[in-house]
Amino acid sequence: MILIEWLQFTLGVAFLLAGLGVFAVQVFGVFKFDYVLNRMHAAAMGDTLGIGISLVGLIILSGWNFASLKMALIIVFLWNASPVSSHLIARLEATTNPHLERCCELEEGIMEHLWDEDQREIIYADQHKAEEEK
Repeated sequence: MILIEWLQFTLGVAFLLAGLGVFAVQVFGVFKFDYVLNRMHAAAMGDTLGIGISLVGLIILSGWNFASLKMALIIVFLWNASPVSSHLIARLEATTNPHLERCCELEEGIMEHLWDEDQREIIYADQHKAEEEK
């Protein structure tokens, strides 16, 4: 019985430390990358994986009870909600940033789909006007 408890403790702590390691890599990625989409990708992947692994460790440590079921449901919710919200934020950045080709490699014809030439000219004119006012 003591062996099983030690194994449960060791496995739970190992998962918690692995989740902490994922969070450390996430923080490094968020501060290392320059572009918004790269930072967001690092944060979203680290968030989903780090919280999932940490909660699995907590489930193992708490044993099989009602609290474990709640943590498992939290994992399911976060696995569904975090990628969807990250995708929506990335899509917003892609559709509102007229200078996307400066930061990312894009397929042929994507910018014409996202932005037409008139919209770019308006944004460039607004930027030049703001720079002249400074």
